[in-house]
Amino acid sequence: MKSFNELGIEESIVKAIEELGFKEPMPVQEEVIAHLIESKPSDIIALAQTGTGKTAAFGIPLIQKSKGKPTAVQHLILSPTRELCLQIADDLGDYAKYNKDVKITAVFGGSSIDKQISTLKRGVHIVSATPGRLVDLINRNKIDISQIETLVLDEADEMLNMGFKDELDAIVTQTPKSRNTLLFSATMPKEVTAISKRYLNKPIEITIGKRNTGAENISHHAYTVNAKDRYLALKRIVDFYPDIYGIVFCRTRVETQDIAEKLIKDGYNADSLHGDLSQAQRDAVMNKFRIKHVRLLIATDVAARGLDVDDLTHIINYNLPDELEIYTHRSGRTGRAGKYGTSIVIANLREKNRIAQIEKQLGKSFKHMNIPSGNAVCEKQLFHLIDRMEKVIVDDTMIDSFLPQIMKKLEWLDREELIKKFVSVEFNRFLEYYKNKTDLEKPTGRDKSARSSRSNENMTRFFLNLGKKDQLKPTDVIGLIKDYSGSKELEIGEIDIKENFSFFETESEYTDDLIKNITDVNYKGRKIALEVASARKDSDRGSRDGKKSFRSRKPRREFDRTNPGSSRKRIRRKK
Repeated sequence: MKSFNELGIEESIVKAIEELGFKEPMPVQEEVIAHLIESKPSDIIALAQTGTGKTAAFGIPLIQKSKGKPTAVQHLILSPTRELCLQIADDLGDYAKYNKDVKITAVFGGSSIDKQISTLKRGVHIVSATPGRLVDLINRNKIDISQIETLVLDEADEMLNMGFKDELDAIVTQTPKSRNTLLFSATMPKEVTAISKRYLNKPIEITIGKRNTGAENISHHAYTVNAKDRYLALKRIVDFYPDIYGIVFCRTRVETQDIAEKLIKDGYNADSLHGDLSQAQRDAVMNKFRIKHVRLLIATDVAARGLDVDDLTHIINYNLPDELEIYTHRSGRTGRAGKYGTSIVIANLREKNRIAQIEKQLGKSFKHMNIPSGNAVCEKQLFHLIDRMEKVIVDDTMIDSFLPQIMKKLEWLDREELIKKFVSVEFNRFLEYYKNKTDLEKPTGRDKSARSSRSNENMTRFFLNLGKKDQLKPTDVIGLIKDYSGSKELEIGEIDIKENFSFFETESEYTDDLIKNITDVNYKGRKIALEVASARKDSDRGSRDGKKSFRSRKPRREFDRTNPGSSRKRIRRKK
């Protein structure tokens, strides 16, 4: 492996990054930097998991290439979220510690645009931006990207998942064709492949590990439980790992808030992160999480995008995501910067096929685990407490003056009694909770949650007048069901999203509540129409291609299927 000096990096930058604790380049850095420092670098597609050093891979060459007075933006970095945008700018500022003439700034939503405009007016070499705020600045004629030398698309798959395709298309049209384009992504779904063909010119592909696979230093564990025991299983898993510092992923904001509130009530150091929080609330939660005042962050995928925390020990999937690539992103948030991590799935029997699909994509097998028994949890917590006691550093100068009083106070206790009382001070909570708890039952295959939704007579199929044209995703459907059904634990079956409409299955007992509560709700400018639908065989309706057709059990309401929803704001083209 080459050193940073051997890659052709300037001494001032090497000095800065070595002071940050980096001794030698990581694989993605060695591969990418070598190409970018060339006088005429090629376009690059770099596929690597989060936490593998991608920011330094593109950031160091950009700093080295930033020369002269910044009369125009020279390099533009686009990322999906405010947190990642800020993190990139902060990291580049650290790398440029001894390159004082290099000006770097971040522009993002949720903060004063006037301050950002003022910084841009003074001139900057490198801009780290979120697509939405950059669109706003261009529309106001406050930033000129027509002369940039480099365009970096960081976390490209996440930007597309978040619906930024229109913004990306419009932004790229404002940049020169002579630009050098770098696309960084953890996964390579077909949507990312499509934009790479549109934006990049004969790119070199650099892949660290295998395509669309998880990082090598992450273990994948699966716990199979009955649906009703999911929360109890979560608590036991968390208790079994006393030093846990991680993210618990839920499907919806309602479920996220509910699980966080339950954990806090049960004495856990937890908080929630979801779309209903204001930016100030979000910042407060993240600050507490980063300094480990909060050890468990309960989050939705959308809210957690762009979080950059290197020391996470565990990722817990309270629910499996509906898109396989999202699991790769979730698990990639642990095991970063060369550390080891664990990704845990809490699943029911019906999700065995989903786990098999993830295994195939990752190229790794899950280790199937039994939910820890109460005795196992207590033993783990007890010896963790003893380890902490053994390793605690005693400040003799501070405690010696108190020792005579302490010794007098405790002189009536013998050694064994003293140890028991000491241990019980922190350990009684676990002993009390687990003393009468039986082990969680393993699913037998007869559990309701394990049945196929297609054959379950207690499931009802619904028709929804929203589809792909409305940018509807399975997670959106799940959110609607759980937010408006009145239940956070109901079972959800197959979700089938068509171009202009969709079908989904869920428990029949919630039919009336769903139709009453969801109908006429506004979704991106359209009123929702929801109906019960029933499948008829092809022979009944003569449907084509051997597909089933559907009819409503009652007259269908009128609705406009041609309206694709609210349109995105577009950039004014330069004349």
